[in-house]
Amino acid sequence: MDSTILSELYTQVVGSQPTEVIDLPASGSNRRYFRLTGERSIIGVIGTCKEENESFIYLAKHFKGQNLPVPQVLAVSDDNMAYIQEDLGDNILFGAIEKGRKTRSFSNEEKELLIKTIRILPDIQFLGAIGLDFNKCYPLAEFDTRTIMWDLNYFKYCFLKATGLEFQEDKLEDDFQKMSEVLMRSQSSTFMYRDFQSRNVMLVDNNPWFIDFQGGRKGPFYYDVASFLWQAKANMPDSLRQELIKEYIDALRKYKPVDEKYFHEQLRHFVLFRTLQVLGAYGFRGYFEKKPHFMQSVPFAVANLRTLLQVPYPEYPYLSKILKELVEMKQFSDELQKHTLTVKVMSFAYKKGIPNDTSGNGGGYVFDCRAVNNPGKYERYKPFTGLDQQVIKFLEDDGEIITFLDHAYELVDSNVKRYIERGFTNLMVCFGCTGGQHRSVYCAQHMAEHINKKFNVKVELIHREQNIEQTFNAKF
Repeated sequence: MDSTILSELYTQVVGSQPTEVIDLPASGSNRRYFRLTGERSIIGVIGTCKEENESFIYLAKHFKGQNLPVPQVLAVSDDNMAYIQEDLGDNILFGAIEKGRKTRSFSNEEKELLIKTIRILPDIQFLGAIGLDFNKCYPLAEFDTRTIMWDLNYFKYCFLKATGLEFQEDKLEDDFQKMSEVLMRSQSSTFMYRDFQSRNVMLVDNNPWFIDFQGGRKGPFYYDVASFLWQAKANMPDSLRQELIKEYIDALRKYKPVDEKYFHEQLRHFVLFRTLQVLGAYGFRGYFEKKPHFMQSVPFAVANLRTLLQVPYPEYPYLSKILKELVEMKQFSDELQKHTLTVKVMSFAYKKGIPNDTSGNGGGYVFDCRAVNNPGKYERYKPFTGLDQQVIKFLEDDGEIITFLDHAYELVDSNVKRYIERGFTNLMVCFGCTGGQHRSVYCAQHMAEHINKKFNVKVELIHREQNIEQTFNAKF
């Protein structure tokens, strides 16, 4: 079908022919989108599946009747294969939060857009379900055990097998069944958007409007929260996710009471499920259909999975084992290494100058240890360094250096945490004293060991004046 039918629908609504029909870039689906301009700008859609089109047309009309912010369908072809709808413009939430996505530091304006969006989600889920005929949803009316198993097997066959990882299918299926039981205990009569993510949110006068909901069905509201906050390329730090979950729960209370502890426990299972489901989609679209956009998202989804697995899922022992092997595969860990924070910790002598930062970032923390009681002024300590027990005992018995380091730990910890959240790759922490032998060596050694124990980052320790180097690698 060509765009002639869209021009006819445009004329039917506007009363004049469009002056131009612009073919818009393709999205993840096989539907084709056009912008028809003239006396009025309108979006035209040509679908490949009649039932999918009919689902969108029905849902859009129903949601509009509930005063939800969705585009109005203006006219439909006789065969339901094409329709025209209100033009919401080109401002997509995904693009509006681009700086935050790339830096993992979201501005107040970006956060406000995300808050507005997630606070409307309960309205779509609960108001949208009132009077809705779920039998008109496509391809299924309801999220159920069968659809859960479809998505999990989608992950198994389209992603897991494509990686070449060996696994026992019967044991994996046992855990899939258990996951289905856990997810189904949250079944509700709400509308599950299913593809609730920032690419499907348009901004009109800085307010969110919603598109691409034709795959929705009756289902648990947790699913959409997981979809939105753990969208692979949204790249949100956990602190922002937690803030947005609070906003969602607050808006949700308008419709039902919320046990926050249970909410968070159950959400974790949906986040894992949704992550596996999107990896299946990325595998199919990327490995098999060779669409680069989806392959680019794989490292982000694997990184989400790696973080999720830091807190155990005892319900799924074999699945957890396989997923840990998956995220440690060289093809994924190598990609992660490129984006892993390296903290360089150095000891030095002030009389030989503050160390240069070879990363090109201009340096970082420089702590002056010279106010701490100096063992170097005593002859018996001069042959030793801050790595030797005699010097360690002197410094710790005196106590000044412990207080000094506690303050340094607090400062550096806050920076390491933020650097990890923002995806930065280099931080430098230097300790200087008079000779670069006792106090600075002790502090640098303890700081490196402290960071290695507390954070999963690479630590490069250099005692410059002692010509000693040590590396603590991140664990993947």
